[in-house]
Amino acid sequence: MYSILSPFRFGVALALSSCCAIVMAQPRQAPGATSVSVGVTGLSQFNTRIVDSGSFNWQDASLNVNVTRQITSEFSAGASARYNYQNWSWSDLNAFGGRAPWTSINTPGLGLNFAYSPSPQWRFGFAPTVEWSGETGTGTGGTATYGAVMSVAHTFSKDLTLGVGAGVFRQIDQNKVFPYLLVNWNITDKLRLSNPLPAGPSGGAGLELSYAFNDRWTLGGGGAYRSYRFRLNENSPVANGIGQNSFVPVFARLSYSIDRTSRVDLYAAATTAGRLSATDNSGTTLLSSNYQTGFALALSFSKRF
Repeated sequence: MYSILSPFRFGVALALSSCCAIVMAQPRQAPGATSVSVGVTGLSQFNTRIVDSGSFNWQDASLNVNVTRQITSEFSAGASARYNYQNWSWSDLNAFGGRAPWTSINTPGLGLNFAYSPSPQWRFGFAPTVEWSGETGTGTGGTATYGAVMSVAHTFSKDLTLGVGAGVFRQIDQNKVFPYLLVNWNITDKLRLSNPLPAGPSGGAGLELSYAFNDRWTLGGGGAYRSYRFRLNENSPVANGIGQNSFVPVFARLSYSIDRTSRVDLYAAATTAGRLSATDNSGTTLLSSNYQTGFALALSFSKRF
């Protein structure tokens, strides 16, 4: 198994590193071995109604590169770099005072990941990350989200690995702590329950039930909770404030393995329990509205070298 971009960061998923939810099931490599993975994702959230009137849609593009080296038989370390871009369009707005609260969002990020396996049964993970998320025109000042994901996992058998993890982040001006479960359970030769997304600044790893038809095709479905914040520019209705998008993506995935190192994933998702908000620098929420369930499609390509 290898790390891929998560289209449901939406950034995040942010997926800044081959986080603990993904790497816990990987077998040990020989000391000195280096692996490189590259992922590209495109996503489109189709027109979605805002409860307070109006609608929006947005498109997302992400590029992720990760390098991991097996230092010893017990310890591995890696680094990753990612860039995410979102473009938002709004129409018929009565919500937010009739003005678009934000337009385009840029999120570059860097991450490290460390894994220690004192035995074949135990694996400990630590993945610090930093990203700068802001509307076009904000620069990097006041846009940083930083923190780390930590985890411990135990392999009970060749078919079952369980663990727990926690993420601790400073999300621009707000502290965020979340626990999550690590699951890698081969229920049968074809049916599997696992974590589909990397844990990171926008939330935990979620759960997915997947079925492998053969060595090439896999169908899965699952969900997670996502929430991310970004700095607004001076032209926003909340000038230099902070925007936030929170939602629960419930998704289906169809994957095709081109070969042992390349994969294409097609996602269809319903974005439920969505909420948009904007706060000023004092922490006062000036704009806030729920949005109805939306529909999104994403296509991801990943390659390991």
